Amino acid sequence: MYRGQKVRFSASKDTIQQLFACNRLSAEVWNDCLQEAKNYYLTHKKRINKSQLQALLKGKYRLHSQSIQAVCHKYLFARDNTHKAIQKGIKTACYPYKQKNHFNTKWVDKAFTISENGKITLSLGTQVGKRVPPLVVYAKNLPKGTIKEIELCYDNGLYLSISYDDGKTEVSYTQAHSAGVDMGEIHTLASFCENGESVLLSGRKLRSLHRLRNKKLRELQKLQSRCKKGSRQWKRYQQAKRYILSKSERQLRDALHKTTKAFVDWCRQQSVSDVIIGDPEGVQRNQKKKNRKKVNQKLSNWSFGKVKAYLQYKCQTNGIKVSFVDEAYTSQTCPVCKRRKKVTTRNYRCPCGYVSHRDIHGAKNILSKARYGSFEPWKVENIPTYLRPA
Repeated sequence: MYRGQKVRFSASKDTIQQLFACNRLSAEVWNDCLQEAKNYYLTHKKRINKSQLQALLKGKYRLHSQSIQAVCHKYLFARDNTHKAIQKGIKTACYPYKQKNHFNTKWVDKAFTISENGKITLSLGTQVGKRVPPLVVYAKNLPKGTIKEIELCYDNGLYLSISYDDGKTEVSYTQAHSAGVDMGEIHTLASFCENGESVLLSGRKLRSLHRLRNKKLRELQKLQSRCKKGSRQWKRYQQAKRYILSKSERQLRDALHKTTKAFVDWCRQQSVSDVIIGDPEGVQRNQKKKNRKKVNQKLSNWSFGKVKAYLQYKCQTNGIKVSFVDEAYTSQTCPVCKRRKKVTTRNYRCPCGYVSHRDIHGAKNILSKARYGSFEPWKVENIPTYLRPA
């Protein structure tokens, strides 16, 4: 299976400067992709393809040819996905157009070599028939497996994003139980399995990290507003803001990984083979104007896109199929009498006598909607399990 890992490295000062120059050159390649694609469309009234774009950019930069091709592929991938989004009717979709100053440089296949002592040699290709001296960096804790790609990234300092094959195979799918999942802000994941078991994974750690980050940024922004833009003190505050954003991002990523892993472990304990997730896409856009500001403040701290991505690949690794259904009215509809009621507490209570935890209630309705096409009550239900993985 393919996996990714962030690796810090050490190098000489001159090499570090050349690595920054590589990312600036990759940005030039991206900017030229935008321009060449535009010129080609204006001339021929059709989109440029991969071979034509690569031919136009070949040999123009002090980079390995595969590094240049990697930038072209990223542009074409972004363009084609935008076209698909527009065809689906997503009005906010926009073709890539922004010029960049820095862009991640990628080395693939034979563009790099790795020694046993952690020495990594990054090739810069040939110029005018002569091979450009390669860049040499030293890294520790390299992943065990066959390294496929190395990408040079920046996050409060340069690091290598390494893609590798760990040699393991995915668990085969075997049909068993199904589970519905309701994603939320207070409880990141709430799930109900058809065998009657349910679980609630707390999201309070994520909320506290978001609030602390916003508090620190607000304090720095207030101090920075009193300084002249571009001054020495203004730059110090700007550096402090970047540090806080970088650190909080790592903490949030760690908490999300722990949360999704705990859920997948629970699924394995309950012999779950199919996970049905209520898709909250459009919740923010569909709010009424009078409630939109308040809802936006809450949803800005809700990383449901990352939760979905982490769940998909973790479940796939463990032989669990993931599907999505529209979660409209799943938290409001009573499965017994079919009444709709908005609740403000953590428990859903209906005049007909039906009572359930609000998030587990939503997960049950998501599961019944996927199984039966309507909201139906479940005869078996045990006490929910509460987990605080982070």
